[in-house]
Amino acid sequence: MGSNSSRIGDLPKNEYLKKLSGTEFVSENDPFWNQLLSFSFPAPTSSTDLKLLEEATISVCRSLGSDSEDLLEELVCCLMQLITDIPLIDITYEISVEAISTMVVFLSCQLYHKEVLRQSISHKYLMRGRCLPYTSKLVKTLLYNFIRQEKPPPPGAHVFSQQSDGGGLLYGLASGVASGLWTVFTLGGVGSKAASAPALASPLANQSLLLLLVLANLTDAADAPNPYRQAIMSFKNTQDNSPFPSSIPHAFQINFNSLYTTLCEQQTSDQATLLLYTLLHQNSNIRTYMLARTDMENLVLPILEILYHVEERNSHHVYMALIILLILTEDDGFNRSIHEVILKNITWYSERVLTEISLGSLLILVVIRTIQYNMTRTRDKYLHTNCLAALANMSAQFRSLHQYAAQRIISLFSLLSKKHNKVLEQATQSLRGSLSSNDVPLPDYAQDLNVIEEVIRMMLEIINSCLTTSLHHNPNLVYALLYKRDLFEQFRTHPSFQDIMQNIDLVITFFSSRLLQAGAELSVERVLEIIKQGIVALPKDRLKKFPELKFKYVEEEQPEEFFIPYVWSLVYSSAAGLYWSPQDIQLFTMDSD
Repeated sequence: MGSNSSRIGDLPKNEYLKKLSGTEFVSENDPFWNQLLSFSFPAPTSSTDLKLLEEATISVCRSLGSDSEDLLEELVCCLMQLITDIPLIDITYEISVEAISTMVVFLSCQLYHKEVLRQSISHKYLMRGRCLPYTSKLVKTLLYNFIRQEKPPPPGAHVFSQQSDGGGLLYGLASGVASGLWTVFTLGGVGSKAASAPALASPLANQSLLLLLVLANLTDAADAPNPYRQAIMSFKNTQDNSPFPSSIPHAFQINFNSLYTTLCEQQTSDQATLLLYTLLHQNSNIRTYMLARTDMENLVLPILEILYHVEERNSHHVYMALIILLILTEDDGFNRSIHEVILKNITWYSERVLTEISLGSLLILVVIRTIQYNMTRTRDKYLHTNCLAALANMSAQFRSLHQYAAQRIISLFSLLSKKHNKVLEQATQSLRGSLSSNDVPLPDYAQDLNVIEEVIRMMLEIINSCLTTSLHHNPNLVYALLYKRDLFEQFRTHPSFQDIMQNIDLVITFFSSRLLQAGAELSVERVLEIIKQGIVALPKDRLKKFPELKFKYVEEEQPEEFFIPYVWSLVYSSAAGLYWSPQDIQLFTMDSD
């Protein structure tokens, strides 16, 4: 800590703060700076302390920049220089955290507007003028802060010994800044939010990631695209020696292997999953690199675990995880390779002991479980659509499906079939009741029926796609199909499904006949043997060809209406040492608690 100390209540009378916020010019070599930075006061530890600090420094804050000269651009540029130019060592760790936090606060005016801001002071200074040249350097620094996951230094590690001549570096510099003066500049969002968040392993990495996401999701200025998004879209691997096209601004290089490793390790947090989505969706260099990795299970397993624990995650986190899978399944190479990766003892999958299963079969199991959870709980059509699209993208490449995965595919179809029959029955009963009473409005069963029939058709298309393109690789699916053959009977003549049922009906009839010829009371092993023999004997030209199932993720129009509130909700809940007044937040709805 500094050589001078004071209570929070004494700050308005503090001569150093008065001089800092006054109009008198102070040269950079003036001893005043050493005196200022050696002064400290107890760091706020509660929302009450923070409120007192804010009230005590109102006069100081109001006098900063009150002159005609605009100092805000100067401040933002200085913050960027602090973040990008100061080497990260023990004595500078807390300064870096506070500089990044101050940038977050500078951008936080969005929190207090219900509508997404398309013009603001943030746009004015960050997208043009003196700050613009720092764009790529800032994005690169924030990414490396996230990659390194540096822990804060141990207590005392950041303290200098005092210089005998009173000049040069002061003891307690980093601590004094972090616990004192820099806090004054981060008070724009101070409020009554409880300080109950668990301690972060790396406050610097967390704060850097949040600032990066805020910058990446700024809307384009009226006359200029968002330069931070441009930087995120175009950076390359340090091992890529090809020149950057002259048309790409704000380009830089970063170590993709380190970035990939950290992304795999950090997927328990919303913000890391959102960063992964952003990079996969917007940076083709990253997407190509990740799809070429031979250890994709390190990335896919954490994403599957998010979906598996769907009831414990917020809906946005689940959406991001699901869209990441959808983007990955757009690639045929990924869809083939996941069936070649064999996993052992997936401990977090509790429905059934999985001693050995391919990554592809596990992915199918988790996506189907997500659909079933959605059918019984949230009934979110958007979630259904993306789950089915991911399964459809993979279906032509299904290989050696685990027997449990094959069973769950057919079990999902069984669940859909029962739901279809129930809605039909309800519609019929409702129609009969309406004949005797004209006053009762009819529920919209037609819409419910239409939605369930769309999902049933999609499931039939997925099964059909597997049978027509990779039947010989999937005897377990044929077995599951035959075991539940009666399920499909009602759809053979249904006008909505007749075409897609032709191949499924043919496969069921062909293999049922061969099993009938083999006699009764066949063991599971014998049935599978007959199926494998039949697969070779079935003429492939008898199966009708359908267009390949391919779905591509496309962001909806005005994606900022979703992403900007989401990012700021993460800042509100996850930023280290920043407290926001819940009653003043307009951008998103606060939880009742």
